[in-house]
Amino acid sequence: MHLPRLALLVLCALAAAPFARAAEAELGRRSPPERSLVVDRVTGRTLVTLTNAPSNDTKIYQTHPQWASDGAHIIFRSSERNPAKTPQAYAVNEITGDIVQLTDGPDVDTYSLNVSRHGMRLYFLRGKAKEGPQRLVVLDMAAVLADSAAGAVKERSAYEREIAVLPPEHKGAGGFDIDADESAAYFGVRFADGPPREPGKPIPQVPSGIAAVDLKTGAYRIVLRTPFLMGHVQVNPWVPGEIVYCNETGGDAPQRIWMVRADGTENRPVFKEAEFDWVTHEVVVDKDTLIFNLMGHTPELRKRPTGIMAINLRTDEVTPLGQTSRSQGFWHSHGTRDGRWAVGDNFDGEIHLLNRRTGEITLVSTGHVMKPDHAHPNFSPDGTRILVQSGMLTGGKSLDLMLIPVPETAE
Repeated sequence: MHLPRLALLVLCALAAAPFARAAEAELGRRSPPERSLVVDRVTGRTLVTLTNAPSNDTKIYQTHPQWASDGAHIIFRSSERNPAKTPQAYAVNEITGDIVQLTDGPDVDTYSLNVSRHGMRLYFLRGKAKEGPQRLVVLDMAAVLADSAAGAVKERSAYEREIAVLPPEHKGAGGFDIDADESAAYFGVRFADGPPREPGKPIPQVPSGIAAVDLKTGAYRIVLRTPFLMGHVQVNPWVPGEIVYCNETGGDAPQRIWMVRADGTENRPVFKEAEFDWVTHEVVVDKDTLIFNLMGHTPELRKRPTGIMAINLRTDEVTPLGQTSRSQGFWHSHGTRDGRWAVGDNFDGEIHLLNRRTGEITLVSTGHVMKPDHAHPNFSPDGTRILVQSGMLTGGKSLDLMLIPVPETAE
């Protein structure tokens, strides 16, 4: 029997369709647990490894939430876990160790992941800025996780909703965050292109600012314009409409930390810097407190007080939390919302716990290598665990997610 050429083509296409769909069906894809226990050879503490695959698994930046609102899933990004080898978002269940792929497609901007503080939602961007306007979307994580567990994952459109198409002139600078009341997203933007950064030199400064997107209507507006490059946009998770940002130089800025209201008013510097201050890695840890690091990584800087500092955003009162003499001092920091603990990493990948009530500093973990990226420690929402991205198991070739128990709660 001879079929017409068109019929043959149709039959071939139908036969190939299930295989093509199978190759594309990455959304909701489950991976077996990689969870294991590792004993720190210096401190003797038992760490929990959450990921340990031949992939680079990185956490969201420490200024943003890591845990989903269910308290069980930690959201992370990886570029090598799926068959297509595309960057995607994943959720690892801290208790069971199960790993679920949350996004699919070649256009996911995994450096834009924003975990909702009020529900099982994930906000992120689709599209590449150089290829056209990016789209702000929101994902129903609860539905993806439930359908993945049931083996009944649907098409992407069943879980993802487009909020806004960003203007063609939108150029990201400093990431974005979701307001405390989840009414708006605030984006760092730049209004001009600068020359390439020269090796060993600061990042070229260009006019920048903050843009807002209404999460209900998708309306886009400019909140603020600055003469310098925007960086590290974050919100105060307890005060709607309060935005913290920085002057990003890739080094020492003349005035690093700033804050502004969502209507563009009350723009002001936070911790007005002296000539020899080198400020970095600020993060809001409770309604009135921002923690940052006063760098002490050179002998010249150590001639003045350095270390992790807390500043009251209402009174500007500064409280030194401590410095370590190990390595070159602290680098990144975070704090618990109850004001009890702070955490800092140093240049050798050591993690220190700072008791804000007693001033005691405890070395809790070592050997996190700080390659191919830094540890960036975060506390869990209840303050009982510290999440890091660690190069320990690969000698700095790739990163894995690890949990360090806060000592008092681990015993």
